[in-house]
Amino acid sequence: MAVLWLDEISAGDLEKVGGKGASLGELTGAGLPVPPGFVVTAGTYRSFIEEAEIDEELFAAVDVDVDDSSALAEAADRAQELILETPFPDELREEILASYAEVGDGEAFVAVRSSATAEDLPDASFAGQQETFLNVTEEDLLDRVRECWASLFTQRAIYYRQEQGFDHSAVNIAVVVQQMVDAEKSGVMFTSHPSTGEPTMIIEAAWGLGEAVVSGAVSPDNYVVEREDRDVDVTVAEKKVKHEKDEATGETVEREVPQDKRNERVLADDEIDALMDLGERVEDHYGEPQDVEWAIVGGDVYMLQSRPITTIDESSSNGADAAGGVDAAAGLTDGSGSVQSAEGASTGADASGSNEVLVDGLGSSPGTVSGPAKIVTKLDDLAKVGEGDIIVTEMTMPDMVPAMKRASGIITDEGGMTSHAAIVSRELGVPAIVGTTNATTILEDGQVVTLDGDKGSVLEGSTVEPDEETEPVEEVRPQSPVKPMTATEVKVNVSIPEAAERAAATGADGVGLLRTEHMILSLNQTPEKFIEENGTDAYTKELVDGIRGVADEFYPRPVRVRTLDAPTDEFRQLEGGADEPEEHNPMLGYRGIRRSLDRADVFAHELEAFRRLYEMGYDNVEIMLPLVNDAEDVYRAKACMKEAGIDPEKRKWGAMIETPAAALSVEELAEAGIDFASFGTNDLTQYTLAVDRNNENVADRFDELHPAVLRLIGDVIETCREHGVDTSICGQAGSKPEMVTFLAKEGITSISANIDAVRDVQHEVKRVEQKLLLDSVR
Repeated sequence: MAVLWLDEISAGDLEKVGGKGASLGELTGAGLPVPPGFVVTAGTYRSFIEEAEIDEELFAAVDVDVDDSSALAEAADRAQELILETPFPDELREEILASYAEVGDGEAFVAVRSSATAEDLPDASFAGQQETFLNVTEEDLLDRVRECWASLFTQRAIYYRQEQGFDHSAVNIAVVVQQMVDAEKSGVMFTSHPSTGEPTMIIEAAWGLGEAVVSGAVSPDNYVVEREDRDVDVTVAEKKVKHEKDEATGETVEREVPQDKRNERVLADDEIDALMDLGERVEDHYGEPQDVEWAIVGGDVYMLQSRPITTIDESSSNGADAAGGVDAAAGLTDGSGSVQSAEGASTGADASGSNEVLVDGLGSSPGTVSGPAKIVTKLDDLAKVGEGDIIVTEMTMPDMVPAMKRASGIITDEGGMTSHAAIVSRELGVPAIVGTTNATTILEDGQVVTLDGDKGSVLEGSTVEPDEETEPVEEVRPQSPVKPMTATEVKVNVSIPEAAERAAATGADGVGLLRTEHMILSLNQTPEKFIEENGTDAYTKELVDGIRGVADEFYPRPVRVRTLDAPTDEFRQLEGGADEPEEHNPMLGYRGIRRSLDRADVFAHELEAFRRLYEMGYDNVEIMLPLVNDAEDVYRAKACMKEAGIDPEKRKWGAMIETPAAALSVEELAEAGIDFASFGTNDLTQYTLAVDRNNENVADRFDELHPAVLRLIGDVIETCREHGVDTSICGQAGSKPEMVTFLAKEGITSISANIDAVRDVQHEVKRVEQKLLLDSVR
């Protein structure tokens, strides 16, 4: 039979119906309230391609070099074309349509969801790659089933299976067809505490269909319930939007929540009790804590999915299982994980004892480590940096990143809190001190020193015994995978693709700033020189690969990618940089969008990388234009996007607000079509206060909280709100509590923090939002 009904399926049928189908069948058999439906089995997919004799051509088509972007795109197109253009056999068509006729009243809206059988494929790679379609009727059902099958062969899916050495022909796919629950309210429930396993249920709830919660379109209410006495701790979020079925078209649409319901509590006490009863039943059935998706309509509670909570086991490194992940049936565990100390791996001793202070500077990345100093005056010196060594250099550059990852600490003569060394060391979780002025001349090669990244001191000798090794990723994992629920999104800054895993482990709502310049500068050639020697495709591929690595870690959470923004002095140090202009102050010069528009040929290759990413299915990538001055910059960049094949109306893009000019003309920027405005406070502060942010002589005058800077920010937020434009901050100031308080009060849409500050910012935002709510009702 091509079809199995949910009440015929149990957990033992994984190979027939995939992870999602097996879970729903098991829940149905346990008498739990699961919407009725059936599964088009994995064997049916296999028979379909074999009987049509397209299987051999299909698997041959996807046997390509996945690092060749054009070959990968052609492979995906051909594979999907083979499936989508192969007609259904009459017998199969009749069986699926006859089964549909038995669901509901025979004219039901159904959800059509992929349910893959390759459960041993790594979670983070496999999750979210196959299709889900909502509110499907008989007219489109067969096409949607076929599209689910074809989604096994998107560029992303092909790439990951190939990278993991997984045989394409070994993967089968089933399709769940299940009556839609036109949810009035929905969400997810952890039946026990997802970190400790203690008898505490955690429920998240929002209005409408659960897809708004899963996609991150809305921040849900949070209910923490003690199972023993059912005492409830409620955090009510502002729920601005909801997803629901459009009665006219049957499609799922996003609509604004009415003002009177935005801050209204979603779940009543009796509904919490009903959810808890079901949660205890499902946990008893499986014999272990569960992560449950649920929906409520007409007072009835339905269970849409259940899977084990994997985050209770501290050795686990991922909060999602291969059956779920980030697709429409997934819970909200994405980005959470095992519980680890937030302290650095080698922190554990106070470096302020009797040891002599050799040099001091700005503590730019916290932690205390001891080790041999390795003086790096030229790139060739990087080879001598081994595991546990402390790099001492004038200033770091992007091509030093591999050595920085090996090192236990970093000390520089130059730079401030926003320098490359400071930013990258924080993202890598490596203690660092910048701006010492003389460390490379005072310290000796091989000399054992202690670096105190909190105090900014370098001490003679060793004062720290390394603790048990902890991965940098684990250092930033939240103490609990259930993040504070806030209306203001809290995102994370990422400077280098190598930091993506660590950034994603914070549980941030997305990436507020991914810098492309570090990807480009690490080539050790100017873009023009690299293109001249390697070709345009190789240049574009470097960008695609770098951005894709981050987009995958966060999918479907948004990743905001800033186009090239590097000053000429950084380019001049690269091969091919001799022709770069000599500028008295490069920070005020030929950089950002002004360079991109002037070198439209090179900019076109950057935009081609975005176009390819969109073509590959990375709809979570957003484009951000740096150092914009006025609407003319935006209109010209918009024209370049169109010329590159990117539709500005379909893709999300915006501008950095880094100059007073941009802040004062933001209304014109909004009219030019930007979707968001993002504050780069490092530049906005230096341009407003005339303070060079990399000059230690005036470092004490660099103040992002200066009233003039705050006034510009506040005015921009107000104007953008009037024009329906999102606002965000991605500068270093977004990690400061005082700035967080100011921004939350002003109503900013999102705050992007440094990796090690995400959870603190989440708590600070929650505190400010709760105070504002209390003040409004007192």
